[in-house]
Amino acid sequence: MEELDGEPTVTLIPGVNSKKNQMCFDWGPGEMLVCETSFNKKEKSEMVPSCPFIYIIRKDVDVYSQILRKLFNESHGIFLGLQRIDEELTGKSRKSQLVRVSKNYRSVIRACMEEMHQVAIAAKDPANGRQFSSQVSILSAMELIWNLCEILFIEVAPAGPLLLHLLDWVRLHVCEVDSLSADVLGSENPSKHDSFWNLGVDGMTSHGWSLPYTFATSPHLESLLKIMLGDEAALLEQKELLSNWYHFLVTRLLYSNPTVKPIDLHYYAQSSLDLFLGGESSPEPLDNILLAAFEFDIHQVIKECSIALSNWWFVAHLTDLLDHCKLLQSHNLYFGSNMREFLLLEYASGLFAHPSLWQLGVDYFDYCPELGRVSLELHIERIPLNTEQKALKVLRICEQRQMTEQVRSICKILAMRAVRNNRLGSALSWSIRAKDAAFATLVSDRFLRDYCERGCFSDLDLIDNLGPAMMLSDRLTFLGKYREFHRMYGEKRFADAASLLLSLMTSRIAPRSFWMTLLTDALPLLEQKQVIFSAEQTYELMRCLEDLTSRRPVHGESDTEQLQDDDIETTKVEMLRLSLARNLARAIIREGSLEGS
Repeated sequence: MEELDGEPTVTLIPGVNSKKNQMCFDWGPGEMLVCETSFNKKEKSEMVPSCPFIYIIRKDVDVYSQILRKLFNESHGIFLGLQRIDEELTGKSRKSQLVRVSKNYRSVIRACMEEMHQVAIAAKDPANGRQFSSQVSILSAMELIWNLCEILFIEVAPAGPLLLHLLDWVRLHVCEVDSLSADVLGSENPSKHDSFWNLGVDGMTSHGWSLPYTFATSPHLESLLKIMLGDEAALLEQKELLSNWYHFLVTRLLYSNPTVKPIDLHYYAQSSLDLFLGGESSPEPLDNILLAAFEFDIHQVIKECSIALSNWWFVAHLTDLLDHCKLLQSHNLYFGSNMREFLLLEYASGLFAHPSLWQLGVDYFDYCPELGRVSLELHIERIPLNTEQKALKVLRICEQRQMTEQVRSICKILAMRAVRNNRLGSALSWSIRAKDAAFATLVSDRFLRDYCERGCFSDLDLIDNLGPAMMLSDRLTFLGKYREFHRMYGEKRFADAASLLLSLMTSRIAPRSFWMTLLTDALPLLEQKQVIFSAEQTYELMRCLEDLTSRRPVHGESDTEQLQDDDIETTKVEMLRLSLARNLARAIIREGSLEGS
């Protein structure tokens, strides 16, 4: 069975008594809502909530730190560059590129650590200062671990050069020697300084200094010489001058086994930890992580870091880099994803909890071949489309990835929002982009209703340039063709306009509720000096009028719209009948005379 990590830590919510009251909660993609309820199964009392608040518990609070946002943004570019490293590169050229990527990641960590340190110093509120200082310690530990992993797993230094790398590693992360040497050497008589011999020990252990033999007899000198000869007891006597056990480890190796092989490191690391702590204290999480690294147990390093660190940034990027080094190829998880992908998915999910960093998360999902696309689809649907600019950004991302359903959903949301704001042109444009026939029909009806009320169309540019999009629905087709009729009429192309108007009615594309408007539009054409409608066309118009006034269903269509029997409608009908009869007589005479000639 897999080893359990132990019980999770308990998060206490101020003002909430979970022992006395029932709690209710609801999970979100990156947070959880928690509140007390009035229900109490033990006591029958008045249902008065003692804590009238809803708490938002976030799992990735680091994404809201301004300084750590720089870490996320800058490392994103390094991550993308790493994914594009040519797989065909092998040997030293590939290794040098991977080492360079690792150093770039470390430089970003160090830059953020230094900025956080400055903020901690400048903080006026002690609580904020402590919080920033805590973040500095975490970032320092992250760089320490990453640097060691770089030496052991990426550079893979052999015996000999390995110790030189470890000396650089200790020197980079132990700053006491440099400040102490400046103190001693800056005094009037360095050899009489209280810390002179301490500097000698410290310098030897951190920088590998060697001292020339002198004839002076001194216990300090004797101690230094014993250390140089690899006497562990002498070195342990000076352990208060050493910062930590791994400082002790590298010093011990320097004078006892400078050509240590990588395979022997774990023995020296464990024994150095035991000797340094001396049973007085237990190892810290950082100690366990470093021990796992010295044991070359990559998976344990990643596991311990996942437990100890407050966000997924470190383990996601380190694991991705190690995966590119071909060190994690055999480690698959039981739920269908490998370790690299699992950690990248968790990190990307955390980014989606932030109002702007979610854009970085998209790229991380892109490079997760197993579950990345599904995860992106689920997360992108939850992005609040607060502004049209943000909606367009999300839409562009979906279109670039052929996410058809998400594109349709976003367009429909924007179309509905535009309708509520009475922006019909925008609503129609979004519904066409969504290829939503039902919604396009609804918006087209609104356009026609507005035309009946105002006598003119809004958004003429859009309607005039519908093109093939008008075929999305019959109502949209009618809207486009009806606008075309008005354009023909305005251009005095009366014969074409008459044919189009008649076809709209006889083809049953026009809604029945709009028939009276179409027949009324025919009146000016019927009254032209020149005969526009032929006898056959006039008969068709008369048939349409009778269908409308007799209130009969047309081709099975339910006649829901009843003709209003009022004076205005009656007058319109009478005018139409008179005009149609007159046009019919003129058309028959004209057609008869043409046949006779």
